[in-house]
Order: sequence, then structure tokens, then C-alpha cells
Amino acid sequence: MNKKPVIVATTGIVFLVIGMMASMAIGAKDIPINEIFGAILGQSDGIHAQLVREIRAPRMFCSLLVGGMLALTGTMMQGVLRNPISEPSIMGVTQGATLAVAISAVSPLIGGMYGNFFMALLGSAISGVLILLFSMRNASMRSLSKILLAGTALSTFFLSLASVVALLGNRSQELAFWVAGGFRQASWMQVAFLVIIGGSFSIASLMISSKINLIHLGDEVAIGLGTSPERIKMLTILFLIPICGVCVAVAGNIGFVGLFVPHIIRKLIGNDYRKLMPLSFLWGSVLLLFADILARKLMAPYELPVGLFTACFGVPIFLMLVRKERK
Repeated sequence: MNKKPVIVATTGIVFLVIGMMASMAIGAKDIPINEIFGAILGQSDGIHAQLVREIRAPRMFCSLLVGGMLALTGTMMQGVLRNPISEPSIMGVTQGATLAVAISAVSPLIGGMYGNFFMALLGSAISGVLILLFSMRNASMRSLSKILLAGTALSTFFLSLASVVALLGNRSQELAFWVAGGFRQASWMQVAFLVIIGGSFSIASLMISSKINLIHLGDEVAIGLGTSPERIKMLTILFLIPICGVCVAVAGNIGFVGLFVPHIIRKLIGNDYRKLMPLSFLWGSVLLLFADILARKLMAPYELPVGLFTACFGVPIFLMLVRKERK
């Protein structure tokens, strides 16, 4: 029996629990652990208890769920495209959602939390379908360089349009939040969106992990075993769209989580997507929990963008993977 997945899972759970408690305890105002438990159990109604229940707890759950979902979507894209640098933010999916949120911000008809969510869903859907059509056109289009080029072009195009929209609508500061990413506006309503929408499609994605295994081995292998590669790729993108949409609506454009988390977990346990996908979700949650803690604490009482920390890890790994692919 291969013990590596068990060790990786156990270690991840330990760090997850530590991160959850640290996320509620650490910030501009540190809160003792005993007061956190008092707030959770309803035994305290002081200022610290209100801070835990109304601000720290929803923020903790948002960072946990967004981190896990971003890592999961990156793993799925890498599996179906057989491309080690596939990831929603690199391929332009989250930038499409960012553009849609920028349009929502300047529109008097579709603004607000609900408007942002549905516009982010629409933006990720458009960009996701474009990438799907490009990667499935024919076999030659699946090469790393062409897909990377298409994703980079889409990302730049969508962010440029978002900047124009924000400037015209005098919402540049609001757009900066979405581009940098963060959880300053986290609430229980956003947690509900993540659980209901993102959670449902994440579970559906895990249910097709065995099919993604076959696609990763090659279209010919999948067809020989009775699986339609086009159908699985279409399902994967359809599941990615609402997950990416709700993550951008809640946290903005946090990049690279779906790139380096699956890469590291793959190095540890191999390419079995039945294990790789849930473990990537687990460690993506751990990563974003601690990134959010650093964002709050390093320059307290001011906050740094969460995306800054994920980019610091992600960019070197991205460059390493591109260099490795070119050899």
C-alpha cells in the first residue's frame, strides 16, 4: 500500500486545523484561543465574540473554500488539457470574470453582491468556452505553446478592457481590489454562495476524477476504454465555470493557486486524479488560509493583497515549468 497519500492527507488536515484557528485568532487585533471557543460555543457576547462570529469566521471559511476550489480547478484543467501550466488565472478564465465584475461595478442595474456574482459567472463562462473551443479544435492546438499563448492573450485582453471600464466609470480603486484579490468583504452570504454553488460543482468534479485520469493518459486510451474525451472535457469546463465565477465574485482575481499546488502534490503522490484532486483541494485551502493571515498581519492594521503571496510562490514555479517544457 502506498502510504504517501495518507501522509500528505494527514499532514494537510493538521495544517488545515491550525490555519483555521490561526485565521480567527490572528489579525490587526489578536484574540485569545479561549475567547474564540467561547464565541463559537455561544458562551460569550463581547466585542471579541462579535469579531469572531461576524468577521473572522466568514473570512476564514471564504479563504478555505476559495483556496481549495482554485487548486481543484487547476488540477482539472491540467488533467484534461494534459498541460502542466494550465490554471484558470493563466488561461484567462478568472480574468474574464474580473472584466464582468468591472462592468457590474459601473452599471446601475446589475451592481451589488448578486450582480457581481452573476456577472462573474457570465465572464468566466465566456472565457472558459473560448479556451475549450481553442484547445479542442484539433490535436495540434493542444501544444503547450499555443494554449499558453491563447490564454495569455485572453488574460491581457480581458484585464485591459476591465481597466478601460473602471477608468470610464471612476472605479479604478474597486477594480484594483479584484485584480489583487482578497477577503476584506467576506461575509456569511459569500460563504453560502461558495458552499452551495462552488461546493456542488466541486463534488460533481470529484465524481469524474476517474474519467479525467483516462483523459490524462491520452485521447486514444480514453476512447479505447469507452470514454469520450470531448464529453469529459466539456463537462470539466462546465464544472469549472461556476466554480471560477463564484471564487472571483468573492475574492477577486487570485492567481497561481491552481498552478503550483497540484504540481507539488503530483510530485508527492503521482498522477492518480482520484487522489490528486481532493488532496489539491485540501492543500489549496491550507495555502490560502495562511496567505490571508500574512496579508492581514505583515503590515497591520493595513492589509496586503492575498494575490501578492500566491504570485510570489506561483511565478517561479510557472517559469520553471515553462523552461522544463521547452527542453
